[in-house]
Amino acid sequence: PSMISHRIEGHTAVVTIDNPPANTWTPEDLRALESLVGELNADRSVFAAVITGAGEKFFSAGADLKKFAGDKVYARHFIARFGSAFEALMNARFVTIAAINGYAMGGGLECCLACDLRVAEAHAQMALPEPAVGLLPAGCGTQNLPGLVGEGWAKRMILTNERVDAATALRIGLVEEVVEKGRGLAAATALAARVAALSPRAVEYCKGLIH
Repeated sequence: PSMISHRIEGHTAVVTIDNPPANTWTPEDLRALESLVGELNADRSVFAAVITGAGEKFFSAGADLKKFAGDKVYARHFIARFGSAFEALMNARFVTIAAINGYAMGGGLECCLACDLRVAEAHAQMALPEPAVGLLPAGCGTQNLPGLVGEGWAKRMILTNERVDAATALRIGLVEEVVEKGRGLAAATALAARVAALSPRAVEYCKGLIH
């Protein structure tokens, strides 16, 4: 069964990554996310999607590294799935909002970077630690992070493995809003409701022009 579940509330899809204990990604979950984006793209009543992690501690700790152990062919397949899933998210017709309810590490943070907007809870921590284990942020992180925070902070995070807290993330432009613990989903859903007050066609074209 996929660890990616969703429900529709009005014009908003609420997507949850639920793979305890740390909401890590598997290639199957990434494929499920990609196909869900396609399904929601086709549903014209969906104007926005909020994505969050199950539980109170993790948005997502990224790739399930145990799956990489020694198998290069599998690792390449896994990494390619990150790229295609998060590209689909970036190119979604609707507005995407990450509710960062805890640790967002590696591919977990890259999922947030692929979204249009990011709301972090006050206890959230964010990092791209892939080079520590001989990997690269292959889910578009090397492109999306500098676009948000500039090259200097992107290099601090990727090349020195600097972890940032929610307050720092807000200051450097990595997130647009910080809320108290437990309020991330509500804040992200409120943003989604604002999107739903606009013309969905106009929003879709504006998003494309910004990109």
